[in-house]
Amino acid sequence: MFRLALRQTEGLIGSILHLLGLDLAVPDYSTLSRRAETLEVPKPCSRSRGPVHLLVDSTGLRLCGPGEWLIEKHGTRRRRSWRKLHIGVNAETGQILASELTTHDVDDDSQVEPLLDQIAAPLASFIGDGAYDQAGIDGTVGKRHPDADVIVPPRSTAVLSETAEIAPTQRDRHLQSVHEHGRMGWQKQSEYTRRALVEAAISRLKRVIGNGLRSRTDRRRATEIAIAVHALNRLGAGSVRPPADPCNTAPCRSTPALNNPAVHGASMPHSAREPVHGRGVGPGLRQTLSQDS
Repeated sequence: MFRLALRQTEGLIGSILHLLGLDLAVPDYSTLSRRAETLEVPKPCSRSRGPVHLLVDSTGLRLCGPGEWLIEKHGTRRRRSWRKLHIGVNAETGQILASELTTHDVDDDSQVEPLLDQIAAPLASFIGDGAYDQAGIDGTVGKRHPDADVIVPPRSTAVLSETAEIAPTQRDRHLQSVHEHGRMGWQKQSEYTRRALVEAAISRLKRVIGNGLRSRTDRRRATEIAIAVHALNRLGAGSVRPPADPCNTAPCRSTPALNNPAVHGASMPHSAREPVHGRGVGPGLRQTLSQDS
């Protein structure tokens, strides 16, 4: 999360232990690097109460190589290599449930099975972009989750299967819906628009963790990704709200201060809610907050 190299990480851990007054040995950077080969990171466990709406996508991560100083010094430039990260995100919680790191030339549809193998919870739906519009996707998902809806946009050149009139597949029904309602109408009807949440998860990963891999071997890179996913899920655990209450009677546990009616101004007179110039907070609200604290 702090985008530190292993040497810097060693110094950071030592400083934290010193501030805590703990006399503990700090593993050196070479030990941290070697442990990444065999480190077992806990697998994510779905926080949803029911079946999971799984969103899948992939993104590229560059491999950290010679820096700009080395390029400027020797005058040589080498083409940067990169890896492809495939992830599966829970649409309700934003939690990353599955991840797979491959080379850049691996197709997205070939990683559906490894992603599904990492998820123990049942699926309500499987949502992916047009790269997953392949013949075997329905069978791969249906073999593990027969009741799951496979929501993948058909290609512009897609045609109905031979059994569309007798026993239409999910792809056939999607294709018929596209012809009837248009592609935008199909997206709203099938809730394909949820797929934007997996793009938000990828953006969060690159903004918080970074868009590069520092490790030098594939096994260590896989461990690096597993640690990054675990950290992101821990960071987002406190920001996930419980399912919406249709009667709006249950308090929100994640934001107790906002449930105080005095904070919202429901029990204060209008004069107490008027903002102070340059501050934006009324005196009654400031007094309430000081009492709560």
